[in-house]
Amino acid sequence: MIEVPAELAASQQEYNGEAGRAFVAALPRLTADFLDRWELTADGRPMHGVAALVVPVTRRDGTPAALKLQLLDHETEGEPIALRHWDGDGAVRLLDHDPATGTMLLERLDPTRSLAQLDAHESVLVIARLLAHLTSFTAPPGVRRLGDIAHGMLERTRRALERGTDPRARRLLADCAAAVREVADEPGDRLLHWDLHEENVLASARAPWLAIDPKPLAGDPGFELWPALDNRFDADDVVWRFDAMTDVLGLDRARARAWTYGRLLQNCLWDLEDGRPLDEHLFEIAARLRPAGG
Repeated sequence: MIEVPAELAASQQEYNGEAGRAFVAALPRLTADFLDRWELTADGRPMHGVAALVVPVTRRDGTPAALKLQLLDHETEGEPIALRHWDGDGAVRLLDHDPATGTMLLERLDPTRSLAQLDAHESVLVIARLLAHLTSFTAPPGVRRLGDIAHGMLERTRRALERGTDPRARRLLADCAAAVREVADEPGDRLLHWDLHEENVLASARAPWLAIDPKPLAGDPGFELWPALDNRFDADDVVWRFDAMTDVLGLDRARARAWTYGRLLQNCLWDLEDGRPLDEHLFEIAARLRPAGG
């Protein structure tokens, strides 16, 4: 029986409440069940992020792999669909999947080597090149649609403005919503990762870098730039990062800016709906990306 890390139990409690507590309580037995079902042997210390437990394992034929267990929700349910569609081309390879629980067996990458160990500029360029490749795929059926999310955010923005926030936050919400309205009816059809930050890119024996942990969407690649702007935030670097990524991905800058404001709006809404004040760096990114005269 594995022991669930206390940090994972705490994050599940914070973000998922009773469902998170039930998931954590079931994890030891669930892990044991899948080790038996898929004929796996645990061969390393379990790892975790905010939402998932990852157990290093060996398959019956001696192949190293990783058993990933996570709470099935609207974000995680599309992960195996995207990984199967990419089929290891730029992303970790899916080896097996249980639709009922969302449990996945993945190829083993090197968890000790992520983009966080690189210079920030080099890291951004690696992410941009990976995104250019991953978003070259048309999204398959079964993943969430950016158009639905964009229109949902606009409705949530209306309610947030009606409830009232401080004047500075209101201006930011209104500006971001105005940008999203310009592009919401042409949301795109590319397969998006949605969360490609430097901790979600690991080294591999078969490729220099591979993406992990997608929360996939069907939409415009401009919606993908936010994590690389927000991660290791540097106000003086925002424009360089934005320009570098739009150049590598070959994006229209105005549309990419609008969709990046969409990601900014998404983060603002989460904070406000949870009763948290907006972080100063959100205002800073918005200001740095504002076009001249805007």
